[in-house]
Amino acid sequence: MLARFWGFMRSDRAILVWASAVGMLAGLVAVLLKNGVALIRSGFFGAQSFTGWKWILGLGPIIGLTLTYLFVKRVLGGDHPGGGIPATLHALSTRKGALKRTWLFAPVVTSILSVGFGGSGGLEAPAVQSGSTIGSEIASRTRRNFRRRRLLIACAAAASLSSMFKAPVAAIIFAIEVIMIDLTAASLVPLIFASLASLLTAYFLIEGKDILEVSSLDPFVVTRLPLYTLLGLFAGVGSVIFTKLYMGATKLVERFKNPITKIILAGVLVGSGVIASPSVFGEGFELVNSLFEGYSDDFENDLGFLLTNNAEGITLIGLLFLAWALKPLLTGFTVGGGGVGGVFAPSLFGGALLGYIFAVSVNMIFGEGTIPIANSVLVGLGGMMAGVLHAPLTAIFLASEISGGYDLFVPLMLSSSLSYVIAKKLTKYSIYTKELAQRGELLTHDKDRSVLTLMTLKDEIETDFIPVGSDDNLRSLVKIISKSTRNINPVIDGSGVLLGHIDLQDIREIMFETDRYDTTLVCDLMSDIEFTVRKSSKMEDVMDTFEISGAWNLPVVDDEGRYCGFVSRSRLFSAYRRWLKETSDELS
Repeated sequence: MLARFWGFMRSDRAILVWASAVGMLAGLVAVLLKNGVALIRSGFFGAQSFTGWKWILGLGPIIGLTLTYLFVKRVLGGDHPGGGIPATLHALSTRKGALKRTWLFAPVVTSILSVGFGGSGGLEAPAVQSGSTIGSEIASRTRRNFRRRRLLIACAAAASLSSMFKAPVAAIIFAIEVIMIDLTAASLVPLIFASLASLLTAYFLIEGKDILEVSSLDPFVVTRLPLYTLLGLFAGVGSVIFTKLYMGATKLVERFKNPITKIILAGVLVGSGVIASPSVFGEGFELVNSLFEGYSDDFENDLGFLLTNNAEGITLIGLLFLAWALKPLLTGFTVGGGGVGGVFAPSLFGGALLGYIFAVSVNMIFGEGTIPIANSVLVGLGGMMAGVLHAPLTAIFLASEISGGYDLFVPLMLSSSLSYVIAKKLTKYSIYTKELAQRGELLTHDKDRSVLTLMTLKDEIETDFIPVGSDDNLRSLVKIISKSTRNINPVIDGSGVLLGHIDLQDIREIMFETDRYDTTLVCDLMSDIEFTVRKSSKMEDVMDTFEISGAWNLPVVDDEGRYCGFVSRSRLFSAYRRWLKETSDELS
């Protein structure tokens, strides 16, 4: 009975059960992250309010980075959990979805320390990384194949976002756009179950306000469409600037190799930013919510010295832009200093503030009420998220769901699409995928390219070709050929460097001329090799070489030119077919 039950749970028929379990567990991770960060944050702001000492908030980032460093060094043995979603995508493309087991808890603890103490960053990426590890572990213990791993990792990603924002539809689309899961009936239903299970978990365990709350929006008016178009273009350019500021700030701190130096530098920079503008402490969703309410005295006080009661006109707009640029810079400093946090929340922060800046500017020029501030904030939020993450559909549906309806669906579609097109044109890859794409390790919805990314050359090298030395004579060659099952023998020198090859068809006649056995050398008989592939080559490059050369077998050499084996066109075709079946989302 037990064996039958376990057999059922290992089969694809139980995928909805496992998807629901992953969703619930990922939801619990999200709850833990949110509550942990909220607890530390409330302590800091409580101390600041009690003492009246604003500089107390500035101590948080350096404390958080220090604790994160100590945890990584002492508990994780120096194995930093990495960048959340990029680390998850990297494991999918290079480790067949087998995530490190320490990622079950490492992203949770490190992000609570980094973001809770005031480091700039989001909790969504660590939640996805930790939840994805849960999905990977369940797949490993039930049915060890890439197809189930990838599907359960996508379920975890959807579940994490669903519980964070209580936006189940946007969460499903996020898994499709970012985790690169194919949209089929076999994948969609598990994603729905995971997203729903996580959403219910969040409803039961999280009390109080949602992360983002949109109080009221004005209805969509067609005459404002040109303004929303302009806002989409504005958000697209802003997305590119946001990405460059973030990556530049990250590299600036990472240039310093000493971890203590990085912690001090990043801690001081982020702490100074927090003192100047407490709104950038942690995720910054409190300011985003205040932006939906419009310009207020609380908002002025929240931005500290950047905004004053006397600021108006061009001065006000300039100071708002300075406040906007602060978020990606501080996020980059936090990550560069060893902190753990994602760019999801900062992109929402930046988009909301950019929408606010746009509304203030338009209303300043054309008169109050030309464009409602809350509408502009929501559309700007969606536009920048689409541009920074290269995920336009996720942005559209997330903004719609957090706003409680689809009243601004048309402006959101327009703004997000325009922003995405501009960002894609100017920055081909998103923050999540840039490094992976440059290394040729990015899975995409291009099935052919994804299969080639998953294949590795070292798994397909055939080593039963017997090498011969260039100084060997014909007698030795004939003895080797008599033992070989192949028609080709690679020719190498004393160091193992590949010099050429002997083709049995080319020497068939001379093999029977025994009087030449001792006088004819291999180097006199070998043919030159026009095409080789490196052992470290990506499979897409190997396939290109086959196409250019027209060969059926290609020799493989290491970076020093030493012979490693051969790779055959027929073997690669078989491997390609196997991986194509493995990556199909149609469960058997």
